[in-house]
Amino acid sequence: MKTRKFFVLLAIFAASTLFFQSCKQLKNIADTFTNMQNLKFKLGKVGSFRLAGIDISNKNSISDVTAMDILKLTQAFKTKKFPAEFILNVDAMNPNNGKNQTKRSDAVITGLDWNLYIDDVKTISGGLASPVSVPGSGETVQIPLSVSLDLYEFFGKQGYDKVINLAMAIGGAGNNSAKLKLDAQPSVRIGNIPLSYPGRITIVNTEFR
Repeated sequence: MKTRKFFVLLAIFAASTLFFQSCKQLKNIADTFTNMQNLKFKLGKVGSFRLAGIDISNKNSISDVTAMDILKLTQAFKTKKFPAEFILNVDAMNPNNGKNQTKRSDAVITGLDWNLYIDDVKTISGGLASPVSVPGSGETVQIPLSVSLDLYEFFGKQGYDKVINLAMAIGGAGNNSAKLKLDAQPSVRIGNIPLSYPGRITIVNTEFR
């Protein structure tokens, strides 16, 4: 009888242990989803903008470009090829510093599937070159995305002047990403749990999202 009672108590203890472990695992998963939702993104500065091989990143207007470079630009446009290359910086912020959670949660962005919109026109798609660590300290980490596209393909019908002005607005001295936005789906790893966002997000330069 005592042996039977012992095994019953042992079974209850084992079931209770499994129950509490399951609850802890469920809480960890729930906390991970919450932390993922807290991870926010925003477009940062545009850098190293080259148009048809010419660096315009430090130019306030097209009048700052040399006569030789203007000639190169007009000739490139006439060939119906207007290649642009630049770095688009994405700011990532992870506020999971432990103040509102049981512990600080660092995150690793393992992937970023993105579509680039320029002036609300969908252009090219891309991804993340390598994982980026975002510590749970509330600081901002920059994710540089290398962008290469032919502006003529998407905007050539608007004419030379408008395309030049668009390029200067994005890649000139202001390094302004206001005319850009990303339609993106991040993949992250928080702790040992890999996750992909259930839907896509729109990343702009006006606010963290």
